[in-house]
Amino acid sequence: ANALGIDEFHAGLLPADKVARMEALKAAAPTIPLAFVGDGINDAPVLKLADVGIAMGALGSDAAIEAADVVLMDDDPTKIAGGMRTARKTLCLVMQNIIFAIGVKFIMLLLGALGVANMWEAVFADVGVTVLAIANAMSIKIIVYLQSKSESNEKEYVHNIYGTGGIYAADYAVYPAPSS
Repeated sequence: ANALGIDEFHAGLLPADKVARMEALKAAAPTIPLAFVGDGINDAPVLKLADVGIAMGALGSDAAIEAADVVLMDDDPTKIAGGMRTARKTLCLVMQNIIFAIGVKFIMLLLGALGVANMWEAVFADVGVTVLAIANAMSIKIIVYLQSKSESNEKEYVHNIYGTGGIYAADYAVYPAPSS
């Protein structure tokens, strides 16, 4: 725990203890989303209670996998950080595509209303926006590839996700520490 910069951890908890600990953490910091990573049937109630439940899929129980929001297909918890980075990049690309598409459509609507653009220019703009949005979306594969080449160590992953505020951990759970 010290090597990862974790301030507090709880191990060997029973299912009821895990639920009680999760409820206490949620009550202490209601605005901070909590994630729980588990692999067994005893983790299913906490996976369901967490804001984001992450099951370890390779050796995890069916109950844990069904209760989770995310399932890792191997038992490497460091994949969580890479998945979060990919999700953030994907969300950014989606927003870029939406803003670009709406912007071009608005401009073409305005030009059409003013009589400057004809139907063929509007169709060409629509198809062009679609092609460019698809090309932009395909760039996520390049981003994921480059990220896989630049990954360094678990401490950096955890630090990048949760910042410098400390981390709570229970079983496999990772929680941002409430500010003191």
